[in-house]
Amino acid sequence: MVNLLEIGDEELASLLSSGRLTLSIYGLGYVGLSLVAVWLRAGARVIGVDVNPQKVAEISRGIVDSYEKAVVEAINRGLKEEKFKATLDGVQAARESHVKIVTVPVSLDENKKPVFKALREALRTIGGGLKRGDLVIIESSVPVGTTSNLAKPLLEEVSKLKVEKDFGLAYSPERIYIGRAVKDIEENYPKIIAGIGEKSLKAATKLYRLVARKGVIQLPTPEYAELEKLLEGVYRDVNIALANQLALLCRALGLDYDKVREAANSQPFCHLHKPGAGVGGACIPVYSIFVQNMARNLGVKLNLVEEGRRINDEMSRIVTDIVKESVEKAGLKKPVIAILGLAFRGGIDDTRYSPAYKVIENLLEYGYAIRAVHDPYVKKDNRVAGLEIELTNSLEKALRGANVVVIVTDHPEYKKIGIKQFKELSGKSEVLVVDARHVIEDWENPPRGVLYTGVGRPFIFKV
Repeated sequence: MVNLLEIGDEELASLLSSGRLTLSIYGLGYVGLSLVAVWLRAGARVIGVDVNPQKVAEISRGIVDSYEKAVVEAINRGLKEEKFKATLDGVQAARESHVKIVTVPVSLDENKKPVFKALREALRTIGGGLKRGDLVIIESSVPVGTTSNLAKPLLEEVSKLKVEKDFGLAYSPERIYIGRAVKDIEENYPKIIAGIGEKSLKAATKLYRLVARKGVIQLPTPEYAELEKLLEGVYRDVNIALANQLALLCRALGLDYDKVREAANSQPFCHLHKPGAGVGGACIPVYSIFVQNMARNLGVKLNLVEEGRRINDEMSRIVTDIVKESVEKAGLKKPVIAILGLAFRGGIDDTRYSPAYKVIENLLEYGYAIRAVHDPYVKKDNRVAGLEIELTNSLEKALRGANVVVIVTDHPEYKKIGIKQFKELSGKSEVLVVDARHVIEDWENPPRGVLYTGVGRPFIFKV
């Protein structure tokens, strides 16, 4: 029997490198698949657990939904060498593994309250197969107190075992950027770790030191680590809000925010962010709400955090207003709009909390006709389909017949488009381009008949 609460560093390293250590990963989304790859690359046997039968079936056939070559290669090699399997049976996976890592999300409901359903179900499943000597690590981003007040009692109740005495429980937040997750885990960032007790902390630290080259940062309790993760997102949210406001000021002054930003950031204590149409994804907007809810419960006012969230939420409406203002300035009588980008950021197909949805809905509310929504990565979307708008992966198809182009996502494919191509592909004599992500590089010299503006850029129009 492997007892991770008592094992030495050398023995643990030997178990890992020889393939005698088994980890189960609960939740096979972007984070979960990346962790599967990292531990396979380190030599472990890995069991991937998910509640989606289609996903499990596809992964078992080597169809891996990841943009990272390292992830796809590691999982396919693991399948071939029979060191990896995907399953729906989380209880059996818990029985067969020594380490259980949880990556399922905690989301928000319509009232902006945390939804713990997926996390509870994963923990109950793990508890059903938990053994003495095992280690459970939660990597999901969660409200402060979740590990101590939800995970610990739930695991103990289901397993009839005791934390620290029989098994270990730690919190170690994922810190990755989708598209380079393996490198982030293995090379770029130190691993943040906090245990429910000293034994759990030592066990998780020994484990992660085997893969995290930047080392491990230990925090006193899970509450420290839970809050640390959330504050990373709050920092981004507030600073993006600042960027959005300063960009709008530059636009009103007829200046290019990007030129101002680049000059300002040459000073090492200035880190102005990029502006956009809002902040999406299942991370930054959610973390900010977790922190605000907690502060309100404690009677603490976080005016700056709340205002930053409000500003970023408002940006989709501001982008819509820029479109309306620009349409009127250009004198376009019958605007037909093409939306470029549905994902919340460039290079991925993740549409969770994407500001593109609000931009689309606001434009429809204003009475504009939307020709199509283009995204090179998103293949289908029920929300767009419900609005009876075509979603296409063909840029030519999306732009044909449109005289207004609204760029919402900074996909790398859009950065390759020259300003004159919008007019050529649309087939129209006049085209308005509203660049909410400042992806068009030759915007300062548009051909005749093209009006260009950005969130933080002036109007340029040649008649």
